[in-house]
Amino acid sequence: MTAFEEDVRRALDELGAAVAALRGPGPRPDVAACLRRLDELTAALPPGADPDLRHYLLKRSYEKARLHLAGRAAENARGACPRG
Repeated sequence: MTAFEEDVRRALDELGAAVAALRGPGPRPDVAACLRRLDELTAALPPGADPDLRHYLLKRSYEKARLHLAGRAAENARGACPRG
């Protein structure tokens, strides 16, 4: 995994934790900050980035991106996006 992919994975984990915390008591997590960070990373995609990861980030398919980075891409359901 590249350093960039590791940064994306961390940002996706933070988003997942923030969304999960919304269901519980206590202070509300800053989900918007997590989304802004993922937008920043998407804007900074290197030219040689994995095409699947690029697609998932550009389409904001964050769960698919998380599964892809975890080596679980086979669990990603095929969506309606024509890719070609």
